[in-house]
Amino acid sequence: MSDMQIRNLRPDEISIAIDWAAAEGWNPGLRDAACFAISDARGFFVGEIDGEPVASVSCVTYDDRFAFLGFYIVRAGFRGRGLGLRIWNAAIAHAGARVIGLDGVVAQQDNYRKSGFQLAYANIRYGGIIAAPPKPPAEIVALDAIPFAIVEADDATVFPAPRAAFLRAWIDTPGHVGRALLRDGKLAAWGVIRPCRTGRKIGPLVADDRAAAEAVLQALLASPGSDEIVLDIPAVNRDAIALAESLGLKPTFETARMYTGPIPSLRLDRVFGVTSFELG
Repeated sequence: MSDMQIRNLRPDEISIAIDWAAAEGWNPGLRDAACFAISDARGFFVGEIDGEPVASVSCVTYDDRFAFLGFYIVRAGFRGRGLGLRIWNAAIAHAGARVIGLDGVVAQQDNYRKSGFQLAYANIRYGGIIAAPPKPPAEIVALDAIPFAIVEADDATVFPAPRAAFLRAWIDTPGHVGRALLRDGKLAAWGVIRPCRTGRKIGPLVADDRAAAEAVLQALLASPGSDEIVLDIPAVNRDAIALAESLGLKPTFETARMYTGPIPSLRLDRVFGVTSFELG
């Protein structure tokens, strides 16, 4: 076996990992690559044998305390040779002393534990076709009409680190639609819907309660696009699960949200839709 060389993916090459993720059935967004590259230009890795890409991983560093690992893929035909461990170690080294989060397939939990990860909770992917939703309430506004500092402060209640550059890109990317709900002039809920390889995904969806989440969800569904919807939900948020099931969405698979070091204290009761399994 030729020696595998590990290097950083250039921003214009991140689509390699995204295409592999699509082949694995993870259904990434159509414009995820540009948004992901903004977070950490040196956080994406590829392993190559004789110039051929055979393995990928990302470990995006958000600040000096937190990183998130994703895109851990070894191509079929190259598995079982220790290549995954080598590129995994490169990603872990990039994180340094930071706490690392990941959303891993449940079957790999034991392997992640061996690398120092501990289970925090499960995320469940719900999907299905949603019929025409009712008209959203009048208090709904475009997300980009809300001062960004307010959205960023609200995001800090549900994500372990600042991610302003990523969040701006996620909201502003063409094809992404953001909506928000105001109550008495204050932000009560907000979310983004984006086109994916199949259907559309909603995430993040952050709300003070189920009623607020449902109002924003209705507004997002009313935007033009596929009626096939994907929503990733922390299993500990029973109101979010009930909302998804009330829309006729069905669970398709789940991930294990795991962390090294202390498990971040987050308002998971406000998370009605996870932003991304790849970047958290």
